[in-house]
Amino acid sequence: MIPWEQRNRRRTLRDRIATRLALTAGYVLARQPARRLRRIMERLSRGARPATRAETQAAVDSVLSASLPMHGLKACLPRSVSVALRCRLRGTWPTWCTGVSRSLPPAAHAWVEADGEPVGEGDGDRGEFAFVKMLVVAPRDERTYGTARTRS
Repeated sequence: MIPWEQRNRRRTLRDRIATRLALTAGYVLARQPARRLRRIMERLSRGARPATRAETQAAVDSVLSASLPMHGLKACLPRSVSVALRCRLRGTWPTWCTGVSRSLPPAAHAWVEADGEPVGEGDGDRGEFAFVKMLVVAPRDERTYGTARTRS
């Protein structure tokens, strides 16, 4: 996490507005039931190219620089949704994940990944990141999945 005193204050107005929009939508979407949130996130991921680690880290930094509450322990869901939305505003999509810890007591967590690795989750040591993925929304290419669905 970014110490609040070291947050990036030299962001452009366009970046600030886009980040605020993503934060607002992230807070709203995080209050939705899990099934609805998954459907919304899947729709938003359509047609986006996969985000690189650098692009995802830039979105994480932007979200954390714009909002002090996003640094909290219970803010992982709105933070991860906001980061995914911030990436989507740039035409990319990270892999958005939710899951539970492998250790006791079980704890829920939400995060974003790029190139198969969590982004913005501490020191980057994969061994310390011990969560089992329960829900994954990866970037979807419309050319691969198609846009039309047929009803049976």
